[in-house]
Amino acid sequence: IELATHDPIYQDLAVKFFEHFLQIAEAMTNFGGTGEGLWDEQDGFYYDRLRFPDGTTMPLRIHSIVGLIPLCAVEVLEPEMLDRLPAFKARLEWYFNERPELANLVSRWSLPGRGDQRLFSLLRGHRMKCLLKLMLDESKFLSPHGVRSMSRALEKKPYVFWQGTESLSVRYEPAESESEIFGGNSNWRGPVWFPLNYLIAESLLKFHNYYGDDFRVECPVGSGRMCTLREVAQEIARRLGTLFQRDSEGCRPVYGKWNKFQHDPHFRDHLLFFEYFCGNTGRGCGAMHQTGWTALVANLASMRFMEEHFGERP
Repeated sequence: IELATHDPIYQDLAVKFFEHFLQIAEAMTNFGGTGEGLWDEQDGFYYDRLRFPDGTTMPLRIHSIVGLIPLCAVEVLEPEMLDRLPAFKARLEWYFNERPELANLVSRWSLPGRGDQRLFSLLRGHRMKCLLKLMLDESKFLSPHGVRSMSRALEKKPYVFWQGTESLSVRYEPAESESEIFGGNSNWRGPVWFPLNYLIAESLLKFHNYYGDDFRVECPVGSGRMCTLREVAQEIARRLGTLFQRDSEGCRPVYGKWNKFQHDPHFRDHLLFFEYFCGNTGRGCGAMHQTGWTALVANLASMRFMEEHFGERP
Protein backbone atom coordinates (compact mmCIF):
# COMPACT_ATOMS: atom_id res chain seq x y z
CA ILE A 1 0.00 0.00 0.00
CA GLU A 2 2.85 2.35 0.82
CA LEU A 3 4.47 1.65 -2.54
CA ALA A 4 1.13 2.02 -4.33
CA THR A 5 0.79 5.59 -3.11
CA HIS A 6 3.88 6.35 -5.21
CA ASP A 7 3.21 3.99 -8.13
CA PRO A 8 -0.35 2.66 -8.75
CA ILE A 9 0.99 -0.55 -10.28
CA TYR A 10 1.64 -1.84 -6.77
CA GLN A 11 -2.09 -1.97 -6.05
CA ASP A 12 -2.13 -5.46 -7.58
CA LEU A 13 0.54 -6.58 -5.17
CA ALA A 14 -1.40 -5.11 -2.25
CA VAL A 15 -4.45 -7.09 -3.37
CA LYS A 16 -2.37 -10.26 -3.55
CA PHE A 17 -1.17 -9.89 0.03
CA PHE A 18 -4.66 -9.02 1.20
CA GLU A 19 -5.90 -12.26 -0.37
CA HIS A 20 -3.15 -14.14 1.45
CA PHE A 21 -4.30 -12.48 4.68
CA LEU A 22 -7.84 -13.76 4.14
CA GLN A 23 -6.63 -17.25 3.26
CA ILE A 24 -4.50 -17.45 6.40
CA ALA A 25 -7.43 -16.23 8.49
CA GLU A 26 -9.61 -18.92 6.95
CA ALA A 27 -7.01 -21.61 7.62
CA MET A 28 -6.77 -20.52 11.27
CA THR A 29 -10.50 -21.03 11.73
CA ASN A 30 -10.76 -24.27 9.72
CA PHE A 31 -7.58 -26.21 10.35
CA GLY A 32 -6.94 -28.72 7.59
CA GLY A 33 -10.60 -28.65 6.58
CA THR A 34 -11.62 -30.15 9.93
CA GLY A 35 -13.78 -27.24 11.01
CA GLU A 36 -11.53 -26.79 14.05
CA GLY A 37 -9.67 -23.54 14.60
CA LEU A 38 -6.51 -22.50 16.40
CA TRP A 39 -8.39 -20.27 18.87
CA ASP A 40 -9.33 -21.88 22.19
CA GLU A 41 -12.20 -20.00 23.77
CA GLN A 42 -11.87 -21.76 27.11
CA ASP A 43 -8.22 -20.72 27.57
CA GLY A 44 -8.44 -17.51 25.56
CA PHE A 45 -5.37 -18.32 23.48
CA TYR A 46 -4.21 -19.49 20.05
CA TYR A 47 -2.69 -22.97 20.09
CA ASP A 48 -0.91 -25.06 17.50
CA ARG A 49 -2.89 -28.15 16.53
CA LEU A 50 -1.29 -31.54 16.01
CA ARG A 51 -2.77 -33.59 13.18
CA PHE A 52 -2.58 -37.38 13.38
CA PRO A 53 -2.41 -39.82 10.44
CA ASP A 54 -6.11 -40.66 10.83
CA GLY A 55 -7.01 -36.98 10.34
CA THR A 56 -7.94 -36.22 13.96
CA THR A 57 -6.35 -33.21 15.63
CA MET A 58 -5.60 -31.97 19.11
CA PRO A 59 -4.39 -28.62 20.46
CA LEU A 60 -0.90 -28.36 21.93
CA ARG A 61 -1.76 -26.28 24.98
CA ILE A 62 1.56 -24.49 25.27
CA HIS A 63 1.59 -20.83 26.23
CA SER A 64 4.28 -19.62 23.85
CA ILE A 65 4.74 -16.43 21.90
CA VAL A 66 3.39 -18.29 18.86
CA GLY A 67 -0.07 -17.72 20.31
CA LEU A 68 0.56 -13.97 20.57
CA ILE A 69 1.68 -13.50 16.97
CA PRO A 70 -1.91 -12.97 15.69
CA LEU A 71 -1.73 -9.64 17.54
CA CYS A 72 0.78 -8.52 14.91
CA ALA A 73 -1.55 -9.16 11.96
CA VAL A 74 -3.14 -5.71 12.05
CA GLU A 75 -3.37 -2.66 9.85
CA VAL A 76 -5.44 0.49 10.11
CA LEU A 77 -6.35 2.27 6.87
CA GLU A 78 -7.51 5.85 6.61
CA PRO A 79 -10.40 6.51 4.20
CA GLU A 80 -8.24 9.04 2.37
CA MET A 81 -5.69 6.31 1.69
CA LEU A 82 -8.31 4.02 0.17
CA ASP A 83 -9.62 6.83 -2.02
CA ARG A 84 -6.12 7.21 -3.47
CA LEU A 85 -6.07 3.51 -4.44
CA PRO A 86 -9.24 2.94 -6.46
CA ALA A 87 -8.21 -0.46 -7.90
CA PHE A 88 -7.31 -1.78 -4.46
CA LYS A 89 -10.50 -0.38 -2.94
CA ALA A 90 -12.65 -1.91 -5.68
CA ARG A 91 -11.09 -5.33 -5.13
CA LEU A 92 -11.68 -5.09 -1.38
CA GLU A 93 -15.34 -4.24 -1.94
CA TRP A 94 -15.68 -7.18 -4.32
CA TYR A 95 -14.36 -9.58 -1.71
CA PHE A 96 -16.61 -8.29 1.02
CA ASN A 97 -19.67 -8.37 -1.23
CA GLU A 98 -19.01 -11.66 -3.02
CA ARG A 99 -17.14 -13.60 -0.32
CA PRO A 100 -18.86 -12.62 2.95
CA GLU A 101 -17.66 -15.82 4.62
CA LEU A 102 -14.15 -14.42 4.32
CA ALA A 103 -15.19 -10.89 5.16
CA ASN A 104 -16.54 -12.06 8.50
CA LEU A 105 -13.05 -13.25 9.44
CA VAL A 106 -11.65 -9.74 9.24
CA SER A 107 -12.42 -7.62 12.25
CA ARG A 108 -14.11 -4.26 11.90
CA TRP A 109 -13.91 -3.69 8.19
CA SER A 110 -17.41 -2.34 7.78
CA LEU A 111 -17.53 -0.38 11.04
CA PRO A 112 -15.67 2.91 11.29
CA GLY A 113 -13.37 3.62 14.20
CA ARG A 114 -11.92 6.93 15.24
CA GLY A 115 -11.91 9.30 12.29
CA ASP A 116 -13.72 6.80 10.04
CA GLN A 117 -10.70 4.48 9.98
CA ARG A 118 -10.92 0.83 8.95
CA LEU A 119 -9.27 -1.99 10.87
CA PHE A 120 -7.86 -5.16 9.30
CA SER A 121 -7.18 -7.66 12.06
CA LEU A 122 -7.55 -11.31 12.98
CA LEU A 123 -8.68 -10.18 16.44
CA ARG A 124 -11.72 -8.51 17.87
CA GLY A 125 -11.63 -6.75 21.20
CA HIS A 126 -12.63 -9.84 23.22
CA ARG A 127 -9.83 -12.05 21.91
CA MET A 128 -7.29 -9.27 22.21
CA LYS A 129 -8.17 -8.76 25.87
CA CYS A 130 -7.86 -12.51 26.47
CA LEU A 131 -4.38 -12.57 24.94
CA LEU A 132 -3.27 -9.45 26.78
CA LYS A 133 -4.46 -10.87 30.09
CA LEU A 134 -1.86 -13.61 29.66
CA MET A 135 0.81 -11.49 28.00
CA LEU A 136 0.73 -8.78 30.68
CA ASP A 137 0.90 -11.22 33.60
CA GLU A 138 4.34 -11.01 35.26
CA SER A 139 4.06 -14.61 36.44
CA LYS A 140 3.66 -15.70 32.81
CA PHE A 141 4.81 -13.72 29.75
CA LEU A 142 5.69 -10.26 31.05
CA SER A 143 9.25 -9.94 32.33
CA PRO A 144 10.96 -6.83 33.74
CA HIS A 145 12.62 -6.45 30.33
CA GLY A 146 9.92 -7.30 27.79
CA VAL A 147 7.65 -10.14 26.73
CA ARG A 148 9.03 -13.63 27.19
CA SER A 149 8.84 -16.17 24.38
CA MET A 150 7.18 -18.66 26.72
CA SER A 151 5.14 -18.43 29.90
CA ARG A 152 7.17 -18.62 33.09
CA ALA A 153 4.39 -20.77 34.55
CA LEU A 154 5.86 -23.67 32.54
CA GLU A 155 8.97 -23.58 34.73
CA LYS A 156 7.25 -25.36 37.63
CA LYS A 157 4.63 -27.15 35.56
CA PRO A 158 6.02 -28.12 32.12
CA TYR A 159 3.74 -29.12 29.28
CA VAL A 160 3.94 -32.87 28.71
CA PHE A 161 2.76 -34.64 25.56
CA TRP A 162 2.31 -38.39 25.64
CA GLN A 163 2.63 -40.55 22.52
CA GLY A 164 1.93 -44.07 23.65
CA THR A 165 4.39 -44.79 26.43
CA GLU A 166 6.77 -42.00 25.39
CA SER A 167 6.54 -38.46 26.69
CA LEU A 168 7.88 -35.17 25.38
CA SER A 169 7.97 -32.09 27.56
CA VAL A 170 8.34 -28.34 27.09
CA ARG A 171 9.29 -26.10 29.96
CA TYR A 172 10.34 -22.52 30.52
CA GLU A 173 14.08 -21.89 30.09
CA PRO A 174 14.87 -18.19 30.59
CA ALA A 175 18.25 -18.00 28.86
CA GLU A 176 20.44 -20.51 27.03
CA SER A 177 18.82 -23.75 25.95
CA GLU A 178 19.41 -26.77 28.17
CA SER A 179 19.36 -29.12 25.17
CA GLU A 180 21.96 -29.55 22.44
CA ILE A 181 19.44 -29.04 19.62
CA PHE A 182 20.70 -26.32 17.24
CA GLY A 183 24.01 -26.36 19.10
CA GLY A 184 22.40 -25.32 22.36
CA ASN A 185 22.43 -21.71 21.24
CA SER A 186 19.02 -21.10 19.68
CA ASN A 187 16.34 -20.90 22.35
CA TRP A 188 12.68 -19.98 22.01
CA ARG A 189 11.60 -21.39 25.36
CA GLY A 190 11.64 -18.31 27.53
CA PRO A 191 14.03 -15.49 26.59
CA VAL A 192 13.05 -12.03 25.42
CA TRP A 193 13.42 -11.66 21.65
CA PHE A 194 13.63 -8.03 20.58
CA PRO A 195 12.05 -8.13 17.09
CA LEU A 196 8.82 -9.80 18.22
CA ASN A 197 8.55 -7.46 21.18
CA TYR A 198 8.96 -4.54 18.81
CA LEU A 199 6.25 -5.88 16.49
CA ILE A 200 3.87 -6.40 19.42
CA ALA A 201 4.40 -2.83 20.66
CA GLU A 202 3.97 -1.43 17.16
CA SER A 203 0.79 -3.47 16.62
CA LEU A 204 -0.71 -2.29 19.92
CA LEU A 205 -0.19 1.29 18.73
CA LYS A 206 -2.14 0.49 15.57
CA PHE A 207 -4.97 -0.99 17.63
CA HIS A 208 -4.95 2.12 19.80
CA ASN A 209 -5.23 4.35 16.75
CA TYR A 210 -8.46 2.55 15.96
CA TYR A 211 -10.01 1.90 19.38
CA GLY A 212 -8.84 5.06 21.13
CA ASP A 213 -8.55 5.71 24.87
CA ASP A 214 -11.80 3.97 25.84
CA PHE A 215 -10.30 0.51 25.24
CA ARG A 216 -8.32 -0.34 28.39
CA VAL A 217 -6.66 -3.38 29.90
CA GLU A 218 -4.93 -4.04 33.22
CA CYS A 219 -1.16 -3.60 32.98
CA PRO A 220 0.48 -5.40 34.58
CA VAL A 221 -2.19 -7.93 35.53
CA GLY A 222 -2.97 -7.70 39.24
CA SER A 223 -1.80 -4.09 39.55
CA GLY A 224 -5.26 -2.53 39.25
CA ARG A 225 -3.80 -0.07 36.73
CA MET A 226 -6.03 0.20 33.68
CA CYS A 227 -4.09 1.34 30.62
CA THR A 228 -4.86 2.26 27.06
CA LEU A 229 -3.23 0.15 24.37
CA ARG A 230 -0.90 3.06 23.69
CA GLU A 231 0.21 2.98 27.32
CA VAL A 232 0.71 -0.79 27.14
CA ALA A 233 2.93 -0.33 24.08
CA GLN A 234 4.84 2.35 25.93
CA GLU A 235 5.32 0.04 28.92
CA ILE A 236 6.72 -2.72 26.71
CA ALA A 237 9.06 -0.21 25.06
CA ARG A 238 10.15 1.04 28.49
CA ARG A 239 10.91 -2.48 29.70
CA LEU A 240 12.91 -3.24 26.57
CA GLY A 241 14.88 -0.06 27.12
CA THR A 242 15.86 -1.10 30.64
CA LEU A 243 17.99 -3.87 29.15
CA PHE A 244 20.60 -1.25 28.25
CA GLN A 245 20.06 1.33 30.99
CA ARG A 246 22.02 1.49 34.25
CA ASP A 247 20.16 0.46 37.36
CA SER A 248 20.47 1.98 40.85
CA GLU A 249 23.84 0.25 41.27
CA GLY A 250 25.17 1.55 37.97
CA CYS A 251 24.89 -1.79 36.17
CA ARG A 252 23.20 -2.58 32.87
CA PRO A 253 21.06 -5.77 32.87
CA VAL A 254 22.40 -6.70 29.42
CA TYR A 255 25.88 -7.35 30.88
CA GLY A 256 24.75 -9.47 33.81
CA LYS A 257 27.65 -10.26 36.16
CA TRP A 258 30.42 -9.42 33.68
CA ASN A 259 32.35 -6.90 35.78
CA LYS A 260 34.62 -5.74 32.98
CA PHE A 261 31.65 -4.75 30.82
CA GLN A 262 29.84 -3.24 33.78
CA HIS A 263 32.63 -1.11 35.22
CA ASP A 264 35.68 -0.89 32.94
CA PRO A 265 35.56 2.58 31.29
CA HIS A 266 36.86 1.04 28.05
CA PHE A 267 33.85 -1.32 27.82
CA ARG A 268 30.94 -0.11 29.94
CA ASP A 269 29.60 2.46 27.48
CA HIS A 270 30.01 0.36 24.33
CA LEU A 271 26.73 -1.52 24.15
CA LEU A 272 26.42 -4.89 22.47
CA PHE A 273 23.18 -5.85 20.72
CA PHE A 274 22.71 -9.44 21.81
CA GLU A 275 20.62 -12.02 19.95
CA TYR A 276 18.18 -12.50 22.83
CA PHE A 277 17.96 -11.80 26.56
CA CYS A 278 17.36 -13.77 29.73
CA GLY A 279 13.66 -13.68 30.54
CA ASN A 280 14.41 -13.20 34.24
CA THR A 281 17.48 -10.96 34.50
CA GLY A 282 17.82 -9.38 31.04
CA ARG A 283 21.36 -10.73 30.57
CA GLY A 284 22.40 -10.81 26.92
CA CYS A 285 22.60 -14.27 25.33
CA GLY A 286 23.58 -15.79 22.00
CA ALA A 287 25.29 -13.73 19.30
CA MET A 288 26.85 -10.53 20.63
CA HIS A 289 26.44 -8.30 17.57
CA GLN A 290 22.85 -8.91 16.49
CA THR A 291 22.41 -5.48 14.95
CA GLY A 292 19.99 -6.99 12.44
CA TRP A 293 17.15 -6.79 14.94
CA THR A 294 18.18 -5.83 18.48
CA ALA A 295 19.33 -2.46 17.11
CA LEU A 296 15.60 -1.69 16.94
CA VAL A 297 16.17 -0.31 20.43
CA ALA A 298 17.41 2.80 18.63
CA ASN A 299 13.92 3.27 17.18
CA LEU A 300 12.36 2.95 20.62
CA ALA A 301 14.73 5.53 22.02
CA SER A 302 14.58 7.95 19.13
CA MET A 303 12.77 11.23 19.50
CA ARG A 304 10.79 10.58 16.32
CA PHE A 305 9.38 7.27 17.55
CA MET A 306 8.53 8.61 20.98
CA GLU A 307 6.90 11.75 19.63
CA GLU A 308 4.98 10.08 16.81
CA HIS A 309 3.72 7.10 18.76
CA PHE A 310 3.68 8.24 22.36
CA GLY A 311 3.17 11.97 21.94
CA GLU A 312 6.11 12.93 24.13
CA ARG A 313 9.81 13.64 24.02
CA PRO A 314 12.21 11.01 25.41
